[in-house]
Amino acid sequence: MPDSEPVTVTVVATDGRPGDDPAGDAGAVETRLTVPRGTVLRDALLDAGISPYTRYTERLNCGGRGLCATCGVRVLDGDHDPDHWHDRLAARFGYPRLSCQMRVTEDLTVAIPDKRVWGERRPED
Repeated sequence: MPDSEPVTVTVVATDGRPGDDPAGDAGAVETRLTVPRGTVLRDALLDAGISPYTRYTERLNCGGRGLCATCGVRVLDGDHDPDHWHDRLAARFGYPRLSCQMRVTEDLTVAIPDKRVWGERRPED
């Protein structure tokens, strides 16, 4: 249950569209959302009109139950420890985190990855 203390979620996008890893991209656009602490990230994004889904998964998803892995985001800034089994694996193997399983407890910066290829891993640095 969200409490009343607000936190800021910054969503980074490239050319007005969420990108894979736009950190450092000169054309990056940031949208700042102020949400109550404890809000589920997926809900905050959808309430602001920012979809973590693709055109198809907008309707074909699990509704925030953490089962379909279609609402993934990349955490660019903010120490948000994984507490869902998928997120622990995502952190270990470089996959996006599930926005439906993340409660915003502190200021956070996220990017919505390009999802043309489902399950695409972050390239090795």
